[in-house]
Amino acid sequence: MNTAVLKAEARLFRREPGSLFWILLFPTLLLVILGSIPSFRDPEADLGGLRTIDIYVPVAVLLGLILGGVQAMPQTLTGYREHGILRRMATTPVRPSALLSAQMLVYGGAALASALLALVVGRLVFDVRLPEQPFGYLLALVLAVLAALALGAVVSALSRTSKFAGALGSALLFPAMFCAGLWLPVQAMPDVLARIVGYTPFGAGAEALNRAAAGDWPGWTHLFVLVVWTVLLTAAASRWFRWE
Repeated sequence: MNTAVLKAEARLFRREPGSLFWILLFPTLLLVILGSIPSFRDPEADLGGLRTIDIYVPVAVLLGLILGGVQAMPQTLTGYREHGILRRMATTPVRPSALLSAQMLVYGGAALASALLALVVGRLVFDVRLPEQPFGYLLALVLAVLAALALGAVVSALSRTSKFAGALGSALLFPAMFCAGLWLPVQAMPDVLARIVGYTPFGAGAEALNRAAAGDWPGWTHLFVLVVWTVLLTAAASRWFRWE
């Protein structure tokens, strides 16, 4: 991948206040708002003695990568194709694939930075314990980021315009947030619903992160689900993506 392309894309990303806010800051801001509710800071018997704010930290972690992968990146890539930027790059030594790789690194890095910010604020402000299985947590987080980017690549492949990419991304955003546990934490879902959600990329990601946060290994089933989704979505994006 061309380093100059990566630097240029990172510079352009820093100039987008909307992306900076929604990917980097909004998940942590939402966490602070939820943590300001007194009842969310009290232990709950239904949650195994955990507080509601404890189980919303992994949700905030997932929210950043969902917003970056499913909404922001597809609109940028589709806009490049829509305005002929990818077609013009094909006539230069810099291949369009270098731009795609740079985009994935920029938005993947932003998602990881958002996750780190949520973990730090949760610890410092609400005394949420850091993940007790850090290696398992990092593995689950990286796989979830890859799944989100792969889903975003499929949105880019299916969208002819940036407006359609935004609409399709928004249609996928709310089910993704539900599966991640934004409205109802996975631990509080009925067993049947939790099992179904566990086979979605972000439901599996939420389960894996929760297990690692509690000190257990994320669970090979959930990690396997994330890998399968990443492979399938990447294959679909490769099959359908057009540079022009």
